[in-house]
Amino acid sequence: MEVELTNAPKGTKDLMPKETALFRYLENEFLKVASSYGYNEIMTPVIEHTELFSRGVGSGTDIVQKEMYTFKDLGGRSISLRPEGTAGVARAYVQSGELSKAKPVKYSYVSSCFRYEKPQSGRQRMFHQLGIECFGSKEVQADAEVIMLASDFLNNLGLKEITLTINSIGCNKCREKYKEALVKYYESVSENLCETCKIRLNTNPMRLLDCKEDECTKYSSDAPSILDFLCSECANDFSKLQELLTNAGIQYEVDPRIVRGLDYYNKTAFEFIHENIGAKATVCGGGRYDNLINTLAGIKEPGIGFGIGLERLMLAIDSENIDKSISTSPEYVIIPAGENVPHEKIYAIAKMLRNSGKTVVVDIMNRNFKSLIKYANKINAKYALILGEDELKNEAVTVKNMASGDQRTVKISELVNSQETI
Repeated sequence: MEVELTNAPKGTKDLMPKETALFRYLENEFLKVASSYGYNEIMTPVIEHTELFSRGVGSGTDIVQKEMYTFKDLGGRSISLRPEGTAGVARAYVQSGELSKAKPVKYSYVSSCFRYEKPQSGRQRMFHQLGIECFGSKEVQADAEVIMLASDFLNNLGLKEITLTINSIGCNKCREKYKEALVKYYESVSENLCETCKIRLNTNPMRLLDCKEDECTKYSSDAPSILDFLCSECANDFSKLQELLTNAGIQYEVDPRIVRGLDYYNKTAFEFIHENIGAKATVCGGGRYDNLINTLAGIKEPGIGFGIGLERLMLAIDSENIDKSISTSPEYVIIPAGENVPHEKIYAIAKMLRNSGKTVVVDIMNRNFKSLIKYANKINAKYALILGEDELKNEAVTVKNMASGDQRTVKISELVNSQETI
C-alpha cells in the first residue's frame, strides 16, 4: 500500500540541524547582549485570550482583522495564537505583580509567533521574534538605550547593509490633527488606492503610509509629514533622541513614513532595514507604547521595546555571506578494535567524556572496525578513539585525527581532563 507523506502546513518551515545551530547561536548572542543592558529573559504562553490582542494590538489592525489564528477552546473561550510578543509580555508584567518593582523593569524574550498571511521570503506563518520590553520610563534616554541595544546586537553579528530609520508618530493630540490632514490628502486619490487602503482611509489612515502595493506607494512620498504636526513636547523629545543617537555614534535616517503596524505605538518609532534580502525588509522594528498597559489594565505605565524577526535575520546573514557556520559534527567517535572490547567500557568512557563537556558518538549499528572508520569520516568527526586490548590494559585510547591521519595513544584520564579536544 502506497502512503503519501503529509507535508508541513503552508507557511511553516522545518529548521534542520545546521539551521537550528545558527538559530540557537543568534538566540544566545541576543540574550547575552540584552543581559549586558540589564534585561532579563521572560517566557509567556503561545496562546492568549483573543481580547488581549484585540484591545492591545488594535481591532482595526490587519493582524487582528485578518491574520490571527483564533479558535474556541473546549470551554468556549476565544483563544488566539500569539501574533507578536509585546502584548503578552505587558500582560505578564501586570498580572505577575512586577508592576510594583523598582523602575524600569526590563525583559528580553525569544518567542514563536503566528500570523495567517501570504508566505514569502523571510515571512512565514510561524516565525520567531527576538525582543525586549522596557516598562516604567517615559524619558527619551530609554528610547535611545533600546535602539543602542539593537544596534549593538546587529553590529556584533557583522552586518554591514543595515540602515536605521527613525520617526516620531507623536501623541494622541498630535495624531488627531495629522490624521485629518492625511485623510484629506488621500481622499483626493482614493479611487486609485488598493482595496485594503480604501478601508484603512476610514479605520486606520496612518497605515496608508505603510502599504507596499505599487498603486499606493507612489502617493506616500507626497503625503503630509507627521513631523510638521508634532506638539512641542513630542518635537523636543524627537530632537533629543536624535542628539543622543548622534552622540553615541549611531547613524540613522529620519523617515516620516514609518508608522509601524500596531495601534499601541506613540512618539518614537524605528526600523532597522536590510537592503539585500529580496526587497528592502525590516529586520528589527519597535518604538514607544505609553498607552498599551492603560488600554489593557487601566494603569498608566510607559513602555518601549522592539522585535527582531529571526528568520529575516538569518536571511540577512546569508545575503552578506557572513560566516556563522556552526559545526554539528561530534568531536569523538569511539571505535572498538576487536570483539573483546566490552560495551560497558565503551559506555563508561563516553559518559566520562560527555560529563566533561565533550561530544561523543558510540556505534549503535553493530558496525565492524573498517565501517566505523568510514562512518566517522562521513559525519565529519574530528577524532576517532580506538579502543583495543592494549589500550584497555593501559587505561588509554588511541586518538586518530580524522583530517590528518595522525594518531597517538593518550591516557583516558588525560583526555577527560583536557579543556580542549586532543
